[in-house]
Amino acid sequence: MSSSRSSLAALTLGAIGVVYGDIGTSVLYAVKEVFGSGHVPFTPANVFGILSIFFWTLTVIVSLKYVTLVLRADNEGEGGLVAMLALASKSVRDKPRLRSVLLMVGIFGTCLFYGDGVITPAISVLSAVEGLEVISPTFTKAVIPLTLIILFGLFAVQKRGTTGIGKFFGPITLVWFFSIACLGVAHIASNPTILWALSPHHALGFIFNHPGTTFIILGAVVLCVTGGEALYADMGHFGRKPIRLAWFSIVMPALTLNYFGQGALLLQNPEAVKNPFYLMAPEWALLPLVGLATMATVIASQALISGAFSVTKQVIQLGYLPRLQLFHTSVRDTGQIYIPFVNWGLFVAIVLAVVLFKSSSNLASAYGIAVTLDMLITTVLTFFVIRYAWGYPLTLCLAATGFFFVVDLAFFSSNLLKLFEGGWFPLLIGGAIFALMQTWKDGRNLLNDKLRSEALDLKSFLEAVFISPPVRVEGTAVFLTGTTGTVPNALLHNLKHNKVLHHNNLFVTLQSHEVPWVKIDERLSIEDLGHNCWQVIINYGFKNDPDVPGALRELQAHGCDLDPMTTSYFLSRDTVVPTISDGMSPWREKLFAQLHRNASAAADFLNLPSNAVVELGSKIEI
Repeated sequence: MSSSRSSLAALTLGAIGVVYGDIGTSVLYAVKEVFGSGHVPFTPANVFGILSIFFWTLTVIVSLKYVTLVLRADNEGEGGLVAMLALASKSVRDKPRLRSVLLMVGIFGTCLFYGDGVITPAISVLSAVEGLEVISPTFTKAVIPLTLIILFGLFAVQKRGTTGIGKFFGPITLVWFFSIACLGVAHIASNPTILWALSPHHALGFIFNHPGTTFIILGAVVLCVTGGEALYADMGHFGRKPIRLAWFSIVMPALTLNYFGQGALLLQNPEAVKNPFYLMAPEWALLPLVGLATMATVIASQALISGAFSVTKQVIQLGYLPRLQLFHTSVRDTGQIYIPFVNWGLFVAIVLAVVLFKSSSNLASAYGIAVTLDMLITTVLTFFVIRYAWGYPLTLCLAATGFFFVVDLAFFSSNLLKLFEGGWFPLLIGGAIFALMQTWKDGRNLLNDKLRSEALDLKSFLEAVFISPPVRVEGTAVFLTGTTGTVPNALLHNLKHNKVLHHNNLFVTLQSHEVPWVKIDERLSIEDLGHNCWQVIINYGFKNDPDVPGALRELQAHGCDLDPMTTSYFLSRDTVVPTISDGMSPWREKLFAQLHRNASAAADFLNLPSNAVVELGSKIEI
């Protein structure tokens, strides 16, 4: 019993550090942006109304939607938009048109995650460093350079992994939540009437009296739920119970106390609206608070960067991106990975955002569209999961998701007002990545169709070969092919140029499935083709790490013993030649050819031993 309690405590502490870092740092800028927008007349009634809207936004979107409903939609224990997309598309497999639409919508939502991944570290770290301006205006010129230095340091250490420093994330973030709660309590104690804002009638009264203003400020109110998607995305790491426990026992109380403390401060001193969070602190605590806020925002950014690596790997597994160079940064935790291209691509985009927008207030204008659209997509996918995967009645499904859909739509519509003020930036990033993913997916389909149309039937070919068999040499040849039942180009080239056939021949195809994990005992599908030849399908989930030699060791039970010293892996290195066709527009064909050419080596991605790989090239026109 005590060990299970300590495990739950450890997972809860970990969830506080990784899951809630982003939403925990929203206190730095959310209230400031609402009252600093100039749209809300500064009166005590409006302060009560806005704080009530904050509290009930946290309650409806985070507590009810994500913590209560969405966390139930796990895909074999895994969460996140990719996991939900796989769950939703699998549940409507018998409806191909609907399934293709859901896949497109879900992949677009995944692309928007990268837009969020650019804005969130930029606005978080920048808003923390801006606390220096409260200490002294002379620090103003140092804010942007210092922000960029901190961000560079953060991205530079990614290749080392977070195993060493990760154990400090939870305790530091816990100290952060304790500190912001104490700041809030100190100001609430001087004006306890602010707690009346907990009543929803203040929010409803503000909405009723100022409907137009309410619609406009929702674009800033949404800042208080930044990072809500992380609740669901990190479920596989921590589990449902620790995430819920952390939210209700630590995170939501601390956020509520701090927001209400900022409200109490504004009632006493309306001038504090220029930076209510930092002006809550006594002078002696300002510098330590800036340091703690910076650490908290770096941790929040780290969680998002790690999420970007994880999502990219999953999307590659599902076939929407080319292979990218990937490194494991931890021996024990296979989920800890580093993808250089994603790391430095994100960094360049974040630097561009910081330099382009220059302040957290300007970045707040860019923030919101991508996040609220993702929230909307999550709600839509949740409907299909509970309707088709769980089989609940239509009326109940509409009631469960319809309310959240209306709320999400209101926030998204409000954020559209910020489209030309900066909202275009994350949409541009998401749109560009979506075009890239769709081009790769369509190009792969065209390439596979071309290969299938020109390929020979494997069984018929082997029957013909063994009528007058070539010389057999000792050892095992593993021919990797994208389609089952067809002759790999590598085999044809090997017979043509070397005129030999190995004693054992394996024709191996990898298939990715819309589940997170495929168990070891379900990994292989094997068909004996005779003459010591086997057709092998290796099944992977989108979170499995491809390891062909490891998977093929299971063949020992089928009479095929792979000796690493006498096993060779034959790959076809295809060069794509774009031509004018009806399949894709010329620019997309050229883009696909470029992506295909620059994809990382299949041998590395499949964990093949570098001294046992033979690549045979060919040109293919699409």
